[in-house]
Amino acid sequence: MLKPILLVEDNPHDLELTLIALERSQLANEVVIMRDGAEALNYLQRTGAYAERADGNPAVLLLDLKLPKVDGLEVLKTVRETAELRSIPVVMLTSSREEPDLMKAYELGVNAYVVKPVEFKDFVAAISDLGIFWAVLNEPPPGSLRLKRVRNKEEKN
Repeated sequence: MLKPILLVEDNPHDLELTLIALERSQLANEVVIMRDGAEALNYLQRTGAYAERADGNPAVLLLDLKLPKVDGLEVLKTVRETAELRSIPVVMLTSSREEPDLMKAYELGVNAYVVKPVEFKDFVAAISDLGIFWAVLNEPPPGSLRLKRVRNKEEKN
């Protein structure tokens, strides 16, 4: 069974675009959606409403920067400071182009910082690139992200 992708996004429009982009990228993983940083931390730490969820971490954490209750940088900091969560790959998906945000995210140990493109096709390409980043050629290890790559006509020739 594949590990889920944890998507933390409060903006309904960005959430829908991300889900469509993930679907078009043909990742086989289930996507678990959280709307704020506090809910994401409860899920990751198996507390509150998620105290009874099954053991195991998500395959990847797709994390918005500007979140209600607990912002993305604080979630990232907690993940990196918690031994059981430290190994989760974290990708910041944000509209922030501010250098201090970028620098702070990398200081805290983010694996990738992706600025959400305005054009949908560019956003789909960025999400697809994330899938390729974690895809393993031939047989991926159990629980890893898998990307079923579909070639278009230009790639086949």
